[in-house]
Amino acid sequence: MGHRGRVQFTSVVIAPADQVAEGDRLLATHAAWMEGTHHRSGDNALLSYNVAKGPELSDPSNPESEPTGNTCYIVTEVYETEVGVADHFAQADATWKEYPEMGKWLERCKQVTMVPVAQIVYSLW
Repeated sequence: MGHRGRVQFTSVVIAPADQVAEGDRLLATHAAWMEGTHHRSGDNALLSYNVAKGPELSDPSNPESEPTGNTCYIVTEVYETEVGVADHFAQADATWKEYPEMGKWLERCKQVTMVPVAQIVYSLW
């Protein structure tokens, strides 16, 4: 059930400790909004959605290293085509009431990396 050839939108957000509660709140509303609005078939189809959360480590290549006190959020969305990503942003602007708040939260975070349209070249299961 791999997703090779599909499109992935990934966000990595590093939030300081004082922004974790707001991140948790916003991502909970995001998940509910995604479930209620996104297409399940066709070119716009959302095929997979995951939100992962964990401590930022002082040495990211060593899982035993000390946490920095920041929290990493990784949001991964897989779409049938690029059209699904465009639809995602259009829907967010039109229907997700927390969209402006998400932008404000991202500005308060330590680091934000977004790759909205990445072709999946390898995928297992």
